[in-house]
Formats: sequence, structure tokens, C-alpha cells
Amino acid sequence: MKSFGASKEFLIGDEIEWEVVGDGVKRKIMGYDDTIMLVNVNFKKGSIGPLHEHYHAQVTYVVSGEFEVTIGEEKKILKGGDCFYIPPHVWHGALCLADGVLVDVFSPIREDFMKI
Repeated sequence: MKSFGASKEFLIGDEIEWEVVGDGVKRKIMGYDDTIMLVNVNFKKGSIGPLHEHYHAQVTYVVSGEFEVTIGEEKKILKGGDCFYIPPHVWHGALCLADGVLVDVFSPIREDFMKI
């Protein structure tokens, strides 16, 4: 795995640009090193995080909004204050039911998110 080093120790959210990653979906890569990464993801109502899988473990905190989250064969409606865990190689996705923000934590780092 290529090393990406580490982010700065202090990151000011207003100084980090949003990256549009889908229709109604944008993200900010926050802190990271080669073993862990935190990403803020902003969704508009009706936007979709399509079903996908990856070898990273993922924990996501629902900051605000409402989401129909699919993990494997199970679906749940989650709202601000809820959290979910996705084991490596498990198919997952989300449908945004009300504008909201997710905080994704990945281990190891999502190399595919990094601009080379």
C-alpha cells in the first residue's frame, strides 16, 4: 500500500473544500494517516450512497438528517445521534430521507479518496 503520510494535527473545517462525489453528495476528508481516516459527508434529501463494498472497516456516525441504511441483507432507518458499523467486504449503501451529515471513519485509509 502506498503511504500517504498524515494530515496536519489541527484541521479547520471551514478551510477544507467540499468535494462533490455524487448527485446531492459532497465530502470533506478530515484527519488521516495510513491506518485511519475521518470523512464528513453531506447529503441532500433523495441522494444516494450507492451499494458498494471495500476491504476497509467502517464506522459511521449520523450527525443529522435521516437515512435508510443497508448493510448486507438488513435495512434500518437511522437519524441524528445513531451510528452503524460495516465490516470489511460487506455490501452497504444509504438513501438520504432528510438532508443530513454523516461522519465516516475508515481503517485503513481509503486510498481511492486521496488525490494523487
